[in-house]
Amino acid sequence: MAKRDAVGGTGESLFAAAGMEAAGPLADRLRPKTLADVIGQDHLLQGEGPLARMVQAKKLSSLILWGPPGTGKTSIARLLADATGLEFAPLSAVFSGVADLRKVFEAARERRALGQRTLLFVDEIHRFNRAQQDGFLPYVEDGTVVLVGATTENPSFALNSALLSRASVVVLHRLDDEAQEKLLSRAEAIERPLPLTPEARAALRAMADGDGRYLLNMAEQIYTLPPETEPLDSARLAETLQKRAPIYDKSQDEHYNLISALHKSLRGSDVDAALYWMARMLVGGEDPLYIVRRLVRFAAEDIGMADPNALLQALAAKDMYDFLGSPEGELGLVQAVIYLGTAPKSNAAYKAEKGAKRAAREHGSLAPPMHILNAPTKMMKELGYSAGYAYDHDAADGFSGQNYFPDGMDRQHFYRPVERGFERDIIKRLDYWQKLRSRRQDEED
Repeated sequence: MAKRDAVGGTGESLFAAAGMEAAGPLADRLRPKTLADVIGQDHLLQGEGPLARMVQAKKLSSLILWGPPGTGKTSIARLLADATGLEFAPLSAVFSGVADLRKVFEAARERRALGQRTLLFVDEIHRFNRAQQDGFLPYVEDGTVVLVGATTENPSFALNSALLSRASVVVLHRLDDEAQEKLLSRAEAIERPLPLTPEARAALRAMADGDGRYLLNMAEQIYTLPPETEPLDSARLAETLQKRAPIYDKSQDEHYNLISALHKSLRGSDVDAALYWMARMLVGGEDPLYIVRRLVRFAAEDIGMADPNALLQALAAKDMYDFLGSPEGELGLVQAVIYLGTAPKSNAAYKAEKGAKRAAREHGSLAPPMHILNAPTKMMKELGYSAGYAYDHDAADGFSGQNYFPDGMDRQHFYRPVERGFERDIIKRLDYWQKLRSRRQDEED
């Protein structure tokens, strides 16, 4: 049977109420006693979920539990050990070093000799460096331990490939509104109804931002109020609690997730969604210049010549922010987002860049044709530099139709404008020049 956690985890947030002692923090009293008590992770623990199948087969493989704070990673690991008859050996990467790992592995080896297997739970496993992560491999491979690591970071970046190849990654979801309400109901079952109006109760769940442990901690603060307290509205709730900003780490996964959401919302011409994602980043403390750099890139990549002013608008937002700073300058970002979101879209310039670079790699170092090379010296003129060059302004229609690609390379078409925005006019120009080019070729033939 698994022991109670000895080294603190950060994920004890999903809990069962029945039969628990009244002493201790609310979150501690509501810890789940079985996997069936866990809230919000049915995709893993119910039906054909991967963890449900392992428990049913009594065969647990090494795992990486990846999810945001307060979603039950530590609780699930402890209950998996209970359900499969493994000894639960918890370890925190924050407080442990090589000596601690050696002790854990030695104890697990001794238990194995006695017929008892060990579930080694490593909280915040991403904090171990690459060499330390490699140290787990022989003990996982020979079955000394079943490794269950918990992380809030993307395992693809935070863990080395050798360790990932020996463990299955399972993703825990942030608690949705329904799961958070269920958690509050469990708290009320062992305490008393929370003195909140319906609107304040919804605001409390929003403040928790999917973190069950934080939700219970805030509920516990509310329970310190006198029992006769009138129900709090949203304003009084905000005064009573220290509201934290939404979960957002500028240097980690969420940083890239939200900028991706902003970019794709703009590409999909959903202005309101784009404004929301940008606001999420700004409220979370993101550097506005990081956002505007993406807006400048977007203007060229996803709008391009369909609306050449898009790039100017994005650069103007950067200049406005440089000039005014926060918060006044952030309105320039808002205007740019609105302009970019409503502009006609084209990735023709982006595709033209890719195609031209691909052709440059494939065709190597082909020289320009001699007729478009300058001849500043007599020797170069004698060698044929600039011979036969047709000065386009001398042509009646201002177009010579000469070939400017290298000799031996067929003419390529990298830029293919779309029938949207300003590129409709560009199509007409390109078609006109192609007709003139074909006419000149026919005249030469």
